[in-house]
This record gives sequence, C-alpha cells and structure tokens, in this order.
Amino acid sequence: MAVEKGLFGKGPKGQDIALYTLRNSNGMKAELTDFGAIIVRLYVPDAKGKAEDVVLGFDQAEKYGQNPSFFGAVIGPNANRIGGAAFALDGVDYQLDVNDNGNNLHSHAELGYHKRLWEAEIGDNSVTFSLEDPATMGFPGNKKVQVTYSLNEENELKLEYRASSDQRTILNLTNHTYFNLEGAGAGTILDHELWLASNRYTPTAAGSIPTGEIASVKGTPMDFTTMKRVGSEIDADFEQLKLAGGYDHNWLIDGWDGEMRHFATVKAPKSGRIMKAYTTLPCVQFYAGNFIEAQRGKKDAAYGKRSGLCLETQYAPDAIHHDGFVPCVFGGPDGDYTSATVYRFEV
Repeated sequence: MAVEKGLFGKGPKGQDIALYTLRNSNGMKAELTDFGAIIVRLYVPDAKGKAEDVVLGFDQAEKYGQNPSFFGAVIGPNANRIGGAAFALDGVDYQLDVNDNGNNLHSHAELGYHKRLWEAEIGDNSVTFSLEDPATMGFPGNKKVQVTYSLNEENELKLEYRASSDQRTILNLTNHTYFNLEGAGAGTILDHELWLASNRYTPTAAGSIPTGEIASVKGTPMDFTTMKRVGSEIDADFEQLKLAGGYDHNWLIDGWDGEMRHFATVKAPKSGRIMKAYTTLPCVQFYAGNFIEAQRGKKDAAYGKRSGLCLETQYAPDAIHHDGFVPCVFGGPDGDYTSATVYRFEV
C-alpha cells in the first residue's frame, strides 16, 4: 500500500514536521513522524476486529518538543544509562551530559536523537528516517544513522537500524514506545500479562546503574519465564523493585547469537490483543512506566504512573564499564552498528 504523507505540525524551532502513515489490509495502521523518528499512533484490531491506538503519545506535534517520558521516540546515540556520565575509549576520556542522578540517561535531553528532525525517504510500505550526527553530546565520531519502519500483512511492525561512525564510539539505539494493548489512555498495564525469554537480568544499585552482576531470575519477582500478570509482584518487598519503583531493569535474552529471536509476549485480557516481540539484540529493558508524569495525551486521555509499558531492545546499560556485558562499541575498524526489532500483533 502507498505510504501517505501529511503535515503534523511545527517543531520547537518552527520547522515543519511531517506525519507518515503505513497501513495493511487487516486494519492495522502506523503513524510516524520525522521529528525524533517517533511512533505517534499504532492502530491494532482487537478480538472483535475493532482497531484502537495502543501507544502513548500526543495529538499535537508541538508537545513532542517536550516529551519528558520519550513517548515513541528513537533514542541515541546511546539508550539507557552510563554511570558517572563519563567513559574512556581508546585512551581518551569523554564527558557526557550529567542528567540523571550524577549519571547520563538517553544521551541528552535536548540534543538526543529523540529531539532531532530526521530526513525521510518513503519505500514499499516503509519509511526510512536518516540523520547525520557529528561528534556531539560528548560521544566521539561523525555518525550517520538510519531507522526503517515497515508494516507487513502479518501485522508486524519492523524496526531496522543501521549506524556508521568514522571512529570507534558507543552506539546503542532503541525505540521508547509505551504500549497499552487495551488502548492508549485505558488505565494501567498492571493486568497485562508478560512472558520474557530470559533467565538472567542485571541488578542495579541506587540510580539504576548496573552493579556488573548477572543474576538469575529464579525465585524472584524478576522471573517472567512463565507468563504472569505485570502487577502481580511489581510492588513486592524486593530490593531491586524498591530501588526502581517497580520494573525498570535490563534482561538478557536467552540464547542470544545475533539472529532474530522471540523474546517477549504481552497479552491484554480485555481486548484480547497479543503482542509478540522479536529482536537481534542481546537485551531488553522492560519498563513498567513507574515514573510517567500525570499529563494529558491523545484524545485528552489521562496518562500517569504505569499507564504504558516499554520493551526497549538494547545492549546492556553501562556496558562500557563492565567487561562481562556484550560491548556496544562500533565504528571505525569495528564496522557498522545494525539491529532489527519486530512487534507482531495477534488476538
């Protein structure tokens, strides 16, 4: 199907922001914008065939100029946290923006990729967003980055990333969409059920920086190897959950080898919607929306604590400081960064 393009609104610098619409013949529709390469809306049919928007966000383009929860956005050059907001690479020390309890979160609140206007190229029921990023935000290397969104007849929204750099640098890209499979603004996700293909996770200290340990989920509230309700143990008397205000942790995907793997299934009990998630990446950050600020979203819906959940595919947070984590240094002689993630919808 032909991709539709329209005007979405104005960016924070007064620039025109476009909206691109992908559709399939099953009633599924994805609306994407070139500002932040953001997923604005994602309409998915329920068990009765009624399509509803299942991602949190805003109807007005201008509101994405703030977007403190990073609704729907591509995060880069580094998603998640780097301890101490600094790192050393190839004998050079690099200082990052200190924006999260002495650490660095999502690269930079204003200069990160979620606040950039990307170039767009329309393909076969796909849109490729591209940008060039010189050595900004404290990260070395002149970088070229692109992400392609495509929608097929199997109700799969696929995200394919590629990035190059003229020198070695940290590249760890993700998408920060918040899903509520009952519909955006339909209350909390506590009754959603979740399965993760993960027997291990990375515990954190205060500030959500990994300790370097890789721990078993067995016998803890972190165990989603059997499908369970998100809210069943989210407020348990468990140190990791207390430190993060609920689930906001990195899980290691079982059997990771760089190939596409099914790593998560989410079910919504009322609508009957099911989302199966696949990735080529080694980890996923499951975030239960513990710190979504009370605000008005699309159709004036009330968003707040735990009104959406994220499955952010990634390399482990703070990997640059932990030899036991899969490294996320690319560029120069190390070659390009590539990854793919798929969200498949069923009932």
